[in-house]
Amino acid sequence: MRHDLRIGVIDSGCAPAQAGAVLAGRRFWLEDGTLHHGPLQPDRLGHGSAVLASLQAEAGQAPLLLAQVFNGQGATSALQVAAALLWLAEQGATLVNLSLGLQQDRPVLRRACAEAQAAGVLLCASSPARGGPVYPASYPDVIRVTGDARCAPGQWSWLGSAQADFGGYVGERGMAGASLGCAALSGRIAALLQQQPGLDRAQLVAWLQANAAFIGPERRGAADA
Repeated sequence: MRHDLRIGVIDSGCAPAQAGAVLAGRRFWLEDGTLHHGPLQPDRLGHGSAVLASLQAEAGQAPLLLAQVFNGQGATSALQVAAALLWLAEQGATLVNLSLGLQQDRPVLRRACAEAQAAGVLLCASSPARGGPVYPASYPDVIRVTGDARCAPGQWSWLGSAQADFGGYVGERGMAGASLGCAALSGRIAALLQQQPGLDRAQLVAWLQANAAFIGPERRGAADA
């Protein structure tokens, strides 16, 4: 795993006040079935801004690499996410937060995840608390995270369930719990890597398990997905 920490985020962009922490950013979109890329645009959806706020609350002002893949309606494609992930790997991302989940397993996204991981990039992706598998969370060695309403700021849970490996703090924002829980845990991982940059994936997971505030799924309902 790379030692010069850079956090990659694939989402809908960032708020103007967050742009100062972004080392590099790129937008990826489809037009007439063709992939295009260009400069970042304002975050029209607001999802990315909320995800970054959740991540930075744990990680502080760590250097960010931002890939914009959502349009104003919150839609994206496996091709866009795959291109964004490969670009982040090229930019030297240490870990990538993917607070998103696609319903279909697409070879282009599977390959991109495998290539990024082979390059030493740690992947954290959101997974709903209920329902079927989503991607890239369901790919091998991706850390699967959902929201956990039991968690306070700075806490996480070790779930080890069919749905998710960990649960994270979701806050009080009116957005998907899995998205914000994933961002919070990615931020916690980033903070740990700043303190112990030599940790590999297995060591990180073991540390997260050992220091989880809760073990096992919630017994009275689950955080929203």
